[in-house]
Amino acid sequence: MCGRLSQYRGIHDFVAVLSIPDALINHVGDEPLARYNAAPTNQLALFHLEDVGLVADKVRWGWRPHWAKDRAAPINARIEKVAHGPFFRAIWPHRAIVPIDNWFEWVDAGDSTRQPWLIRRRDRAPIFCAAIGRFPTGSEEARDDDGFVIITADSAGGMLDIHDRRPVVLSPELAREWLDPATPLERAEQMALWQGEGSEVFEWYKVGKAIGNVRNQGAELIHELG
Repeated sequence: MCGRLSQYRGIHDFVAVLSIPDALINHVGDEPLARYNAAPTNQLALFHLEDVGLVADKVRWGWRPHWAKDRAAPINARIEKVAHGPFFRAIWPHRAIVPIDNWFEWVDAGDSTRQPWLIRRRDRAPIFCAAIGRFPTGSEEARDDDGFVIITADSAGGMLDIHDRRPVVLSPELAREWLDPATPLERAEQMALWQGEGSEVFEWYKVGKAIGNVRNQGAELIHELG
């Protein structure tokens, strides 16, 4: 999964599909998020579940443990290793959902350039990406080491032609189970390994190369290339 995605709906649009009955603690705001070209280190909306209910926070995309200051903060974590390796051990129990509208991948165009592709659900519904991270809980204030990574898995089917990795996308039902702190770690790992949405749920198409510039924003970036 390349490091670019869109979050342009309002947070309440995502909550309505996620359908968690508890009150929403909203630190994101009520306006449309309007992020058509979100990149690593950006503050993105994510959900986590606390005793007070569902919480929506803005958290930096990317995280590394305190002892790994010699490398860039990863933005993704491979499901094959994340549950058992030392790098993400501190945050593996802290699950979140990153709600997005689509993500982008780049493919060699055969002329020394790379063609961007947009990937979204065929039914245009929100995409709920499994994530883990360090984020404020309870009455905590935001900290410098807050951040999150998106869980990724091998691609399959036609999506493999676009990129060999994809985010682990959960159905609303599984997303609620993933968020629940009572869900055992072993169950969470099995969900991410085997129960992510398949390639048949998604569609993809070419978009303009303006998406490659992180300064570019706007709905025109997600239009299909004619």
